[in-house]
Amino acid sequence: MGMGYVNRSSKPSNILSFHYTAKWNAHFDASKESNKLMVIYFTAIWCGPCKFMDPVIQKYAAEYTDVEFIKIDVDELMGVSEKFQVQTMPTFILIKKGKVADKVTGARKEELQKSIEKHRKNIV
Repeated sequence: MGMGYVNRSSKPSNILSFHYTAKWNAHFDASKESNKLMVIYFTAIWCGPCKFMDPVIQKYAAEYTDVEFIKIDVDELMGVSEKFQVQTMPTFILIKKGKVADKVTGARKEELQKSIEKHRKNIV
């Protein structure tokens, strides 16, 4: 089950980034077989509130090791953000078995945490 060795002093590698739509699509299709909650973090380099949420997501990814955190730059993967109807940055989309379980828009860390807590538990 190797995530490999995670060096805590450097940036944690608990967050996956996708830069190619084909790779993302393959990953997303595979995730439908899993009971794992997936949190997609839609961000953009120019987005101020995203900079505020970056360390928050790092913290959650380190804390909730049973949840998969994925970072997608909306300018890189426009098609993916369109598919999920992402209009504001940041947007967090929670996916369970390939279906959208919840959506949190804006830098609302408490709301996001509540949603993660709720959806990671009820494995159907």
